[in-house]
Amino acid sequence: MTLDPKYLEYPKRAHGMDHDWYEWTMQPDRPKVAWPDGNRLAFFCVMALEFFPLNPPAEPFKAPGGMSTPYPDLRHYTLRDYGNRVGVFRVMAALERAGVTPTVAINSKVAERYPWILKQISERGWEVIGYGVDMGRLHHGDMDEAAERAQIQEALGVLRGAGLTVTGWASPAKSQSMNTLDLLAAEGVGYVTDWMSDEMPFPLTTKNGPLWSLPLQHEMDDQTLMLHYQHTEEQFSEQVSDQADVLSREATVNDGRMMTLMIHPWMSGQPHRIGALENALGHVMSIQGVWSASGSQILAAAKP
Repeated sequence: MTLDPKYLEYPKRAHGMDHDWYEWTMQPDRPKVAWPDGNRLAFFCVMALEFFPLNPPAEPFKAPGGMSTPYPDLRHYTLRDYGNRVGVFRVMAALERAGVTPTVAINSKVAERYPWILKQISERGWEVIGYGVDMGRLHHGDMDEAAERAQIQEALGVLRGAGLTVTGWASPAKSQSMNTLDLLAAEGVGYVTDWMSDEMPFPLTTKNGPLWSLPLQHEMDDQTLMLHYQHTEEQFSEQVSDQADVLSREATVNDGRMMTLMIHPWMSGQPHRIGALENALGHVMSIQGVWSASGSQILAAAKP
């Protein structure tokens, strides 16, 4: 078999990493982070508020949690809607009882369809980050750059038009194109959560200035663990607790660590699951030296 000569023309083919977005570094070699008030572990908890279209496009792929049976898939569509009508209130109450300061990732279609949710979030002073237009409008490599720019502007414009200051971003299904970071930086976004290559905040380089990554770990996610991995509610709670225990042991006052958790109200807001979430949050917040903070607060403390 003859190798196509074009194979060797890949512009990033070189020793080391094949991109310029960030440098490869080992965690022990980086400047140490000291969280405020002598805390050792920063807890970055994100509540995801999502709108799944009833008939989402099949390309480039359907977001996890999306419609999966023939149209109209009302079984899954109404369950996702349950999260924004019922489950969200249980999750918000659980967060408040545990003393957690969440960051809320919200599709702009949720903000348009459920303005009272925005009111509840604003009254609590919780930080909001962009989460795309809806779970059927993904960012991917085949997108025209102008179309992706318009999609990002639409998502951010709805939230900012509602009077919210939005400086963070989570992509639907954690999907990006080769232009996403540049486009987000151009729109005044300061951090993204999609890059899971670390456990601590780290800087990114874009054509439009600096950007930071606050890695929102895929496996610290109720949907991942209970829907896709098919773990039980008890196992979910145990895994979140174990994550907090290990990171807390590794951290020191002058060398902090960060823990992340993503919660979906249509999953954890169910009556039979809310107890597992409450147990997990209670354990995390019971550990001495845990600082629950928004993405912007964590980033401000982590920057040199």
